[in-house]
Amino acid sequence: MPLSPTATRDLLVTLGHHPKRALGQNFLVDGNIVHKSLALAGVAPGDTVIEIGPGLGTLTEALLAVGTTVYAVERDERLFAHLTATLLPQFPERLHLLFGDAVEHPLAGYAPSPSDVNFKIVANLPYAIATPWLDGILTGPLPSTLVLMLQQEAAQRYAATPGSKSFGAISIFLQAAYAIAPGHKVPAACFHPRPDVESYLLNLVRRPAPFIFDRPTKSVIRGCFQQRRKQIGSLLRHLVPPAVAAAWLEQLTAAGLSALSRPEDIPVSVWQHLVVPPASAA
Repeated sequence: MPLSPTATRDLLVTLGHHPKRALGQNFLVDGNIVHKSLALAGVAPGDTVIEIGPGLGTLTEALLAVGTTVYAVERDERLFAHLTATLLPQFPERLHLLFGDAVEHPLAGYAPSPSDVNFKIVANLPYAIATPWLDGILTGPLPSTLVLMLQQEAAQRYAATPGSKSFGAISIFLQAAYAIAPGHKVPAACFHPRPDVESYLLNLVRRPAPFIFDRPTKSVIRGCFQQRRKQIGSLLRHLVPPAVAAAWLEQLTAAGLSALSRPEDIPVSVWQHLVVPPASAA
């Protein structure tokens, strides 16, 4: 069970640790949310689960209690030492702790085999790393399920639909590979220290045929959304060779759109037809 706010404060004092805003250190103190995270992910004995920023180990301990194998990456030296001294001796065969940056180690040191398609990610993601970390995950191999605790603003951006102001490159990359399943709102009172914003458990389920964008195509899509109010035909003239632009504009026409459309109005399925060969930028 998670520590109460008082117990959390007491433990932090004992450790001599002050929560670091830059690392998004808001510790979960609501047991219902821990159980909801595990339920949304469908966590079961024998599962391999990746956790980002385990902190004081609240979620980690709950995952291990179910009977999972956990790979966790922690950047804070003091919290890493705490986990190493407390949880690791209890679960030496099922807990794998890595000291490092989650953006550099998006799978927390786990190296899935080509046949391993069922590992999961359950994590409380710091706002500052959420998008670059997720971008790393979307290069593959892809977990079957992700349940991510995010600031509500980030969750809305990832789940945004075409035509909305929140819809952007990361929305496209994510939704090409994952379906958005029902999630759960998380009030600020569920954390210590209490954050200034509300949070959300984003529930992502891998599509039967997930699509992964390659690096050149992702670069062009990001370029389009840097000037999202411009017409796509004008943007492509500056981002890709004429032949690449012409081929994709045919896909737009087939979808009932045109070169006058703006990036935010183009569905994910149409973006998937954009093919940008390496080193072909205009």
